[in-house]
Amino acid sequence: MSITTLSGLVAVALYLVSLTLQGQAIKARSARTSTQTRVLLTGLAAAVAHSVSAWTLIARADGYHFGIMEISTLIFAVIALFTIASSARRPLGNLIVGVFPLAALVIMLSLLIDSNYPAQPLTAGIASHILLSIVAYSLFTLAAVQAAFLAFQNYQLRHKHAASVIRRFPPLQDMERLLFELIWLAQVLLSLGIIAGFLFVDDLGAQGLPHKMFFSVLAWIVFAVLLWGRHQLGWRGTTAIRGTLAGFICLLLGFYGSKFVLEFIL
Repeated sequence: MSITTLSGLVAVALYLVSLTLQGQAIKARSARTSTQTRVLLTGLAAAVAHSVSAWTLIARADGYHFGIMEISTLIFAVIALFTIASSARRPLGNLIVGVFPLAALVIMLSLLIDSNYPAQPLTAGIASHILLSIVAYSLFTLAAVQAAFLAFQNYQLRHKHAASVIRRFPPLQDMERLLFELIWLAQVLLSLGIIAGFLFVDDLGAQGLPHKMFFSVLAWIVFAVLLWGRHQLGWRGTTAIRGTLAGFICLLLGFYGSKFVLEFIL
């Protein structure tokens, strides 16, 4: 069994253990430090094993493979690490419930689906562009998960289900504060990633790149407007949720749209 497969399976098992512990804590409405510590430690071990699996899948003898599954599993490893860091700062276990099952699923898909995306060399400039983009996409994905939980929370409140459901969630103010913290940080990194792309990518007219850059810039504009509206007009609630999801969809179309066409259709 290869190190990629072994570390991936270990990561899946640990994610499920951490998810089970978090689910039991939410069901029992337990905020004990010992329970939270076990959740975070098993989650951290899972994310480390996940990172090993993702990196060995990407970095091979013939170069670096950035196909859909390879890059997706790396992105979710980064997302898991940010989830653990966020949950350590404040008790927002809902992110763990949303992210860890997806991370485990992406690992299994990356181990089962072969990619024909060609290997490529990696210069320092291109590496900086890819790294900034991956971290920015990871944070925006985490923000989209947070927005989905906010949407569910708002729905429950409007339909007066607070007694049975909402008490298991953190306060809305904490949820929204984390959402905009994630967007601010991701926006800065996306800005740097776009600049690095213009500086270090030699052929901006290469297959898929114009499409990717267009939607990346469009997403940047959407998130910039959302952050401006939050600061100047106090946007929150449904407006914040819709803006976050709209920007995230633009990123998905830009990144996965072009990659899917190049990898599976052309």
